[in-house]
Amino acid sequence: MKRKREAPVTVTGTRPGDCHPLYTLGQIEIPGEHDARERSWALLEAAFADRQPSPRRSHWPRVAAVAVALSALLAAALSSPGRAVVEEIREVVGVERAQPALFSLPAPGRLLVASDAGVWVVQEDGSRRLLGDYREASWSPFGRFVVAARENELAALEPDGDVRWTLARPGARSPRWAGTETDTRIAYVDRTGIRVVAGDGTGDRLLVPGARGQLAWRPGARRELAYGSSQEVQVLDVDTGRVVWRAAHRPRLPVTGIAWSADGSRLLVLSRSALRVYGARGNLPYEVGPGADPFQAAGIAPNGRAAAFVQQGGGRSQLWIVPRIRPDGSAARRLFGGAGGFEDLSWSPDGEWLLVTWPAADQWVFARVDGRGIRAVSNISKQFRSGSFPRVEGWCCTH
Repeated sequence: MKRKREAPVTVTGTRPGDCHPLYTLGQIEIPGEHDARERSWALLEAAFADRQPSPRRSHWPRVAAVAVALSALLAAALSSPGRAVVEEIREVVGVERAQPALFSLPAPGRLLVASDAGVWVVQEDGSRRLLGDYREASWSPFGRFVVAARENELAALEPDGDVRWTLARPGARSPRWAGTETDTRIAYVDRTGIRVVAGDGTGDRLLVPGARGQLAWRPGARRELAYGSSQEVQVLDVDTGRVVWRAAHRPRLPVTGIAWSADGSRLLVLSRSALRVYGARGNLPYEVGPGADPFQAAGIAPNGRAAAFVQQGGGRSQLWIVPRIRPDGSAARRLFGGAGGFEDLSWSPDGEWLLVTWPAADQWVFARVDGRGIRAVSNISKQFRSGSFPRVEGWCCTH
């Protein structure tokens, strides 16, 4: 083993303006340094001579494997399918540059939100008020009141949380409120079936014994209530009990969503395998499925002319809009997509925006119906004090 000559170590100045060597350690001779250095070197030479030679391990296989993997990843990212994978990875964590909190709504109106803490009212400016520990709720006509339900109780509230009246009923759920300025009715489900009560809490009665379906009032003066079961959809005249119209629901899967347009002209009925839009008298101007990817949510525009829906397949969800509902089948247009599942879907009262909830990303996504903009809000669960992801119960009018 050849002895290497030590190179001097340069120490640079540390004072402001110093940028030259002050001195080199190799230029300073310490007493006894030479003899100590010679003794150390002799010991090292002896140890080197006595060592057992061993084959030198090569790191090339590991380096080559890393290089191949990086090359493959780069090639995948640059290819079209690769770009799709990268986009999906980014979408798993939600929309980038999402707002950290709900500072305001993108359109006029107010939201009802149900979380583990209870039911909330969200104003257009983003302010929130907790109404109480209810588990679901809906707006009254014109948004002046809220009907809410929790175990064994139905309650009518003002949007500031003041309670107008309560009604004890076993397993009360799915409350829906409709009517005119002066005459309203509330439909709900309990263990006995579908029940109806006046807006002032009087005259509670059983309408459909044993029924458990989804409920939707037709807006306006007509007291017509739609409900869906696994076999059919029915529209009832609540005052007379007469069936206005009915339609068989095939395939026979439970109705997961039902809603009238704000003008009462069309009724949307959703199951996991099909979406149907009926006219006010039961004609069928639009249908999607069966055979399509499963449906998660849907909603109809306030004016009844458009519909939106969410489908999930292959680990991804897509938000679609049908700009014009026509009997010959309008083409749907994709507005937004992401990995995981979307849940609730709501139209803004002015019909310009759609809200979809994205639990996997802990986000709400607001999408313009014309496809010209996306707004996302993060940290939804924290804002509504909820361990589970909050549900949007409705986006209502401004007054």
